[in-house]
Amino acid sequence: MTLPKIVITGRPNVGKSSLFNMLIGRRMSIVDPTPGITRDRVSAVAELPSSLHGQMARSCFVELIDTGGHGIEDVEHLTDQVEQQIAYGLDEATLILFVVDAQSGLTTLDEQVARMLRTIHASQGTLTARIIVVANKVDGMSHELGALEVMRLGFGQPVMVSATSGYRKAELLEMLRTRLDRLTSTSGEVAATHRPDPGVLMAIVGKRNAGKSTLVNTLAGEPRVIVAETQGTTRDAIDVRFQIDGETITAIDTAGVRKRKSLSGDIEYYSHHRSLRSIRRAHVVLFLIDATVPVSQVDKQLGNEVLHHYKPTVIVVNKWDLAEEHHTQEEYAHYLDRALLGFSYAPIAFISASSGQGMREVVAMAMNLHQQANHRVTTGELNRVMKQILAERTPHAKLGNHPKIYYASQIDTHPPTVGLWVNRPQMFDNNYQRFLLNRLRDRMPWSEVPIKLLIRPRRESL
Repeated sequence: MTLPKIVITGRPNVGKSSLFNMLIGRRMSIVDPTPGITRDRVSAVAELPSSLHGQMARSCFVELIDTGGHGIEDVEHLTDQVEQQIAYGLDEATLILFVVDAQSGLTTLDEQVARMLRTIHASQGTLTARIIVVANKVDGMSHELGALEVMRLGFGQPVMVSATSGYRKAELLEMLRTRLDRLTSTSGEVAATHRPDPGVLMAIVGKRNAGKSTLVNTLAGEPRVIVAETQGTTRDAIDVRFQIDGETITAIDTAGVRKRKSLSGDIEYYSHHRSLRSIRRAHVVLFLIDATVPVSQVDKQLGNEVLHHYKPTVIVVNKWDLAEEHHTQEEYAHYLDRALLGFSYAPIAFISASSGQGMREVVAMAMNLHQQANHRVTTGELNRVMKQILAERTPHAKLGNHPKIYYASQIDTHPPTVGLWVNRPQMFDNNYQRFLLNRLRDRMPWSEVPIKLLIRPRRESL
């Protein structure tokens, strides 16, 4: 189901990202006093309570979209791209929240934004219905009188709120739901009464300029995020939901990872940690490697983070069209085995994100890994396989103590987690655990995904 879209717009530093975070109930957009932090369209599902009361009252769900600040002079010369992303958002909006700063008062830039909104929507005859002015930073009654100044913009009385303290949040939510119900009833749209399924969460990670945003845009079939040669273009983690061959997928574009000691300032720090958080919440990771440069220490550190969280991973070798004259795919795969330790079981895809080469193969691999990680086997089947593995090789006995596995059981999926109850856990050292994991991949339907192994004494539960 296509959700109604509520787009937040306004000049820089009026609190758009803070308002976005308040309405979705978590910190997703980066909030910082530096103007121009948000560049792309950051979107998330928000729940709006019913404007009715009683047993028939039901919440509805909308797609809330945060945009960059109008009129910002981006220091990395991305102003045109930021403005284009804002225009895309406004063009598809069901409802627009025009945010102004109640404490600083109206500025020339606020008036420019107001003129732009009037120009865009005047021909549709729905100007006052589709636009709500939000006077933000109203931290108490002392700021309310000054906030009424924004009425001269011509969009009616503002809704007053403080995105940081939550002051008058309930009134804003009620206004949003009432206005949305009115708009959808006249347009024939149907508001969603249940949270949409995001499908398979696919985090796209890699170092700077590996081609992550280009890959997201190619998969989505539209310029959903900004692509530029400038390093560090993407700052927020951007969720982009789309369908391929009937499968719903949410791709998560992330900021390029760099060495921790090279992070400069709070913005890069928050971007870095949002990238790592995206790995934790993903079902599958697409780990982008730039084929035109050697695998770096940053790639290795990022790989360790992915391995630490046991995430099914497709190693995606991007820009292969620029590198294939120097290597065969088999040669490059051997190179990756040596350069990226711990990923020998992960499938490798060779692509060109800019041309679209290899896109369907990547998606097919990711969906297959998701199915493998979700597969559950019976305790009987797992114990039969463990018996065969033990017959092939057992841990070394020490001082007359013979290791025994009493039984095995799969105790979880994503990742497939196997519990072993044994007599002496210390005898199952790392070498033997690696042997067990390799044999389990050979004999169980988890050949290309990480397996988590938990070894416990028989008297201890997991």
